[in-house]
Amino acid sequence: MTRRAWALFASMSVVWGISYLFIKVAVEEVSAPVVVVARTAIAAAVLVPLALRRRAFDALRGRVKIVVLLSFTHVTGPFLLITYGEVHISSSLTALLIAAQPIMIALIALKVDASERVTGPRAVGLAVGLGGVGTLVGFDLTGDRLGLLGAGMVLLATFGYACATLIVKRHLSDVPPLGLVASTMSITTVVLLPLAVATAPDAMPSAEATGSLLALGLVCTALAFLAFYQLIADAGAGRAALITYINPVVAVALGVLVLDEKLSASIAAGTALILAGSWMATRPASARTPADGPAGRPGDGPVSPGTPEPASPAAQ
Repeated sequence: MTRRAWALFASMSVVWGISYLFIKVAVEEVSAPVVVVARTAIAAAVLVPLALRRRAFDALRGRVKIVVLLSFTHVTGPFLLITYGEVHISSSLTALLIAAQPIMIALIALKVDASERVTGPRAVGLAVGLGGVGTLVGFDLTGDRLGLLGAGMVLLATFGYACATLIVKRHLSDVPPLGLVASTMSITTVVLLPLAVATAPDAMPSAEATGSLLALGLVCTALAFLAFYQLIADAGAGRAALITYINPVVAVALGVLVLDEKLSASIAAGTALILAGSWMATRPASARTPADGPAGRPGDGPVSPGTPEPASPAAQ
């Protein structure tokens, strides 16, 4: 990769890893709907003008229903669930549970995508990854009802991300990513605005919380999206997808160093199992018949809506 590509890769790994820290800081002072609306409104304010200038919305004509569905499964639901979840669990645990997204995608694809067959290393990967999730939830949250509730919310958000990925693959793969992301951010802002207004704080949040909200919307969403697609252009989708395996590690490190979160043995073991399982479960099949279609490329695993090719989530 070029120096610029390496710089973008390193930057994106940190930016998407640090988003969980910003959510944790913000939700200590303001409600989850306020956090989500602040984030999506700022992102929409940046992305919508760019999408209009590039005519990225043109391909969405006649697809309003599917775009609204995508918004609920990719942004509205997951953003809200993740933020509520972080009220009860650490930012590092949140990031690790989100890292199980490729495993969720592989499991759902078994039912809805006839071309997907999980055998050999991919089947082992699913088992290993699910074992990692079980390790995190079973050992790190034993006896903690609110913690289990938070983890359940985050896993449900992960399921939403996985469903959204398959929606894009089936119905919106020909739509410019900029148009999709600008649309879903805008829809989420409109849908959740009444709830955000109703739960708005009486006093101005602290500088730390306000800064976290601004960073979430501007840096971790809007600018991150633009940088990510520049990385795809410079280095290819397969290499860009490797961010999926880096940002959870960044999130854990930041949670421990900045927020004094505990790095337990179960966190360490769960991290290794989830990342290893995700890598194995999303490897392209080693052998396909002509009827199966072309084999996947390296990196055809961690996927998310709005990407022209499989890659890391654009809305973490």
